[in-house]
Amino acid sequence: MGKYEELAKKIVKEVGGKENIASLTHCITRLRFQLKDESKAHDEVLKNMDGVVTVMKSGGQYQVVIGNHVPAVYEEVCQAAGISSEGGAAADAGSKKLFDKLIDTISGCFQPFLGILSAGGIIKGICALLVFLGVFSTTSGTYAMLNAIGDSVFQFMPIIIGFTAAGKFNVNRMTGMALGAALCYPGIQLSALSGGDVLGVLFEGSVFHSAYYLKAFGVPWVANDYLSSVIPVIIVVWFASYVQRFAKKIIPEMLQNFFVPFVVMLVSMVAGFLVIGPVISILTSFLNSGFSALFAASPILFGILTGFFWQVLVIFGLHWALIPLAFIQLAELGYINVLSGMYGASFAQTACVLAMYFKLKDKKTKSLCIPAVVSGICGVTEPAIYGITLPKKLPFIYSMIGGAVGGAIMTTMNAASYTMGGLGIFGVVNYINTATGDASGMVTSFICIAVSSLVGFLLTFFFWNDKETPAEDGEGTDASAGTQDSPAKLLSIEVLSPVEGDIIPLENLEDAAFSSGTLGKGIAVKPSKGVVVSPADGVISAFFHTKHALGIKADNGLEILIHVGMDTTRLEGVGFTAKAEQGQRVKKGQVLLEFDMDFIHSKGYSLVTPVLITNLSEHDGMILWKDKKVTTEDCLIGIERAAALS
Repeated sequence: MGKYEELAKKIVKEVGGKENIASLTHCITRLRFQLKDESKAHDEVLKNMDGVVTVMKSGGQYQVVIGNHVPAVYEEVCQAAGISSEGGAAADAGSKKLFDKLIDTISGCFQPFLGILSAGGIIKGICALLVFLGVFSTTSGTYAMLNAIGDSVFQFMPIIIGFTAAGKFNVNRMTGMALGAALCYPGIQLSALSGGDVLGVLFEGSVFHSAYYLKAFGVPWVANDYLSSVIPVIIVVWFASYVQRFAKKIIPEMLQNFFVPFVVMLVSMVAGFLVIGPVISILTSFLNSGFSALFAASPILFGILTGFFWQVLVIFGLHWALIPLAFIQLAELGYINVLSGMYGASFAQTACVLAMYFKLKDKKTKSLCIPAVVSGICGVTEPAIYGITLPKKLPFIYSMIGGAVGGAIMTTMNAASYTMGGLGIFGVVNYINTATGDASGMVTSFICIAVSSLVGFLLTFFFWNDKETPAEDGEGTDASAGTQDSPAKLLSIEVLSPVEGDIIPLENLEDAAFSSGTLGKGIAVKPSKGVVVSPADGVISAFFHTKHALGIKADNGLEILIHVGMDTTRLEGVGFTAKAEQGQRVKKGQVLLEFDMDFIHSKGYSLVTPVLITNLSEHDGMILWKDKKVTTEDCLIGIERAAALS
């Protein structure tokens, strides 16, 4: 059994089963599903699953955030779902919004090769750095070899994207690569033809002015340089998907292996060379000109906005909208400044986590900080965002401010990257001009790192306070030095225990979703009776269809989550009997749920029941009852300052 096989099987089940998966890809930290019916996915179950950080929905994708080990989990999920690890079948996205389709298409085409893109960028950057340091010159064989290794990814980008786009549009992948290779053929590049005689000019005197050097089938053929381009091959492969469908309908099955690729390549590339390529090249040139004008209007404002909102864009997957712009700039200009403003964001985020490490009181959350810092330095910040700063809110905002300051520095000083790939600290070499050896951009990137990190660290260290009081040695801790003999004098809000049994600190639970505190703060109880009662007056805001968990919106403003057992959602409600329903108003002590303890135990499930406050402000104190045992008449959780509750 693989290390993540069990996790993969659970994920497949909770997204609605393999029959609900239309396609699957992954990026650095997330599984990105296209589901046929998102309503069949169990969001809360996935969020609470050990090994899953959180769930996001954006750009038409159902995103399950895993962490740095997502490639290994992805392989296991593909095995469990019975789909190719090269990518699932193309989804039927007919009902999606246009923007969702666009983001999904872009991410689906670029995500699969992020690893080699990063590797190529780092190699090119290191090569430029060694030239700058005088280790070798640009005329040496060593430079030629290293540059070729790194630059090959960028030079032959259409071939790589032809492969990934074919998977996205359900075209034969080898055919997709062949279409990309045709665009890279040396003899048809504008740079190879522009020294010859001009046969004529199309749309002379207009913005569409285009000289041509060749004719094909008697039609003027406007040549372009397609090396390093990305948009033309995506459109060509998309067009090829329709040609392939038509070809399969008219060609007998016994002949399809040879004649379907023949028809697809011939029809798609003739249309690609004569129509699609020239039109897309003109449009992308306009797009790049428009962006350049926007950037030139106010570089500092552009940098501030990019740096401030970059992490928000990443959370929702919307940053993919800027990736094609970066490739367009790189192909046309030889450098990229559309992404310069975002460079400091990951370092600001990482510095905020480092500052939190010195101030956090909860040992479980604190233990997550150092791995998140290491990951953040390497440019992967999802563990820091979802596991640490976003749940605390203010540190995440401080990281956005640090990113904005870094963005302003990068764009004001005209820093541009000359390759793509290196993330985090490895990205500094991207800012060395590979043509001239100018390293001023790299110096600017170091300044950006220092200032962004300093802003994020200082804001968090001096203006954020962790008022939570951790449970230690199996007992609750009183934030104001009260004792169990006098809690009533110290507490303004009391939450009774919804079950009778033995107290267990959350940090002792094996399920990381609970023990990390990301779902809320509270305590767990090992039940001695199979009855759940309301811990406060209020309304049942949620009652899961599997009956194992429910939420209460209390009159005192608290939002309380009661989760009976670990992984008991898999019982699908068997062994549980609801005594109330969602939307019902309940009184303190009213029976809400009964469960068969013997049956649940016989199925191998733990009955440890977390009781969480899901909307507790970080500025509020919490007191956990110190007794080892509680009844449903005992105070389980006490809140000191109710006025600050969100």
